[in-house]
Amino acid sequence: MTSAPEPRVVSVEDAGHLRHAIALAAQARAGGNHPFGSIVVAPDGRVVEGMNSVVTERDPTGHAETNVVRLAARALSHDELRASTLYTSTEPCAMCAGAIYWSGIGRVVYALGEDALRDMVPAQDGEPTLALPCREVFAAGGRPVDVAGPALVDEAAAVHDGFWE
Repeated sequence: MTSAPEPRVVSVEDAGHLRHAIALAAQARAGGNHPFGSIVVAPDGRVVEGMNSVVTERDPTGHAETNVVRLAARALSHDELRASTLYTSTEPCAMCAGAIYWSGIGRVVYALGEDALRDMVPAQDGEPTLALPCREVFAAGGRPVDVAGPALVDEAAAVHDGFWE
C-alpha cells in the first residue's frame, strides 16, 4: 500500500468554507441528527450543502459526506466534480472517503480529525468507530485526492460538546 501524503495547508478561503460546514453540523445537531456537516464547492463557486441524517432518516449511511456527494453528483458534471473541493466539519470516515473517491471529487478539506472524534465518541450500538484516516483510504486508490486538515479543530469540536455523553 502507498503511504498517505502529508497534510496540506488550509487557506483563509478554505477556513471560511470549513466554518460553513461546521455551521451545517450545528444545524444537523439541532435537527436531531449527529453533528456533522459538509459542502462541495464547484470551480465556479456553486455550493452544494449536506448534513448528517442518520437519526431522522433512520439511515446508517446518511453521513454528511455521503449525502453531499449524492447531491453534488446530481448537480455537477464529472469534470466539475473532479475540480471541486469537499469541505467537512469532521474528517470523512472510511465509508465516506470511499464515496468521495468514487465520485471523482479531487480535494477534501476537513476540520476535526477522526482521531480526535474517536476520543469523544463511545462505541455506537456496540460498534467502535473505525480508526482509518481518510488519507489511507485515498492512498489505496488509483488516483490522487488532495487532502488538507485538520484545521479549526476547536471550532469543530465545540459542535460535539455534550453530544456523545
